[in-house]
Amino acid sequence: MFHHVKDLQFNARVSRPDPRFANLLLEQFGGENGELAAAMQYFTQAFGAKVPHPDKYDMLMDIATEEFSHLEIVGATIQMLLKGVNGELKDAAEQTDFMVAMNGKVAKESVIHAALAANPQFPIITGGGPTPRNSQGVPWCASYIHSNGDLTVDLRSNLASESRAKLVYEHLMKFTDDPYVKETLSFLMTREVTHYQMFEAALNDIQPNFPPGVLAADPRYLQNVYNLSDGAVRGPWNEGEIKGMGVEFNYVADPLQQIQETEGQSKLPEDFSKELKAKDKLDKQMSETKSAEVKNAEPDGVAQWSTYKEKVK
Repeated sequence: MFHHVKDLQFNARVSRPDPRFANLLLEQFGGENGELAAAMQYFTQAFGAKVPHPDKYDMLMDIATEEFSHLEIVGATIQMLLKGVNGELKDAAEQTDFMVAMNGKVAKESVIHAALAANPQFPIITGGGPTPRNSQGVPWCASYIHSNGDLTVDLRSNLASESRAKLVYEHLMKFTDDPYVKETLSFLMTREVTHYQMFEAALNDIQPNFPPGVLAADPRYLQNVYNLSDGAVRGPWNEGEIKGMGVEFNYVADPLQQIQETEGQSKLPEDFSKELKAKDKLDKQMSETKSAEVKNAEPDGVAQWSTYKEKVK
């Protein structure tokens, strides 16, 4: 159950109209890395986590709800940045001069032209109000959402989402000199960092969490890393131990020769029968564990999503 409180989570303020920046800020309203995308991503991920990970369900719903509140902050800021402009756009009968303080006084036509030049759909189709579109007028799309049904995969997607959103806010701050708007953007940017830390802690709390899914990696193909460009650059990504897997990388300097000698990996020089048996055993073990994790958490009889507690008098 949602209950809307009309006071914003952060006191969003604007010192003067700025339709150009209002259009840029649409990126965080209906863009790929915006607040709506984040809210819907965490909201949908939460459903699959409810039974096997009720604590993570609680976290996802909390963060999703906060992202909706951030969407409200962004929308409110956009609306305030269009102060005066919306009224003129709706004034179909009168064509009186409109003056606005924005780095000095400029004519109404200049202000509206700024909004039109940035994104014609913004003032024409929507009348200047924020809608789920990005700064280019492209409608919000559900393909922005990453929800895979495996919580460890979803949490890793969330880490990337929060990282991208933080960068967008950083870039947006370069295009405004309004101190109030910068304060709002700084707040929203910082909350991305907090959410990143929460998702990372939740991921680390799930053990094992790698590799994702149920099936283990095939030991015949796990260790090889191929030199597929001119110049050999070595580092912890292609030499030394593979973190947490108990084996080391095998650097293949000449991939073409390796493919030819093994006839496309079909005739390997090593016998992996022992490792393959261990993999099959682990696959069975993980399948039983993951399946039991969900089945044991499901109640018998009629399924009921919520447990309603009697009100304490």
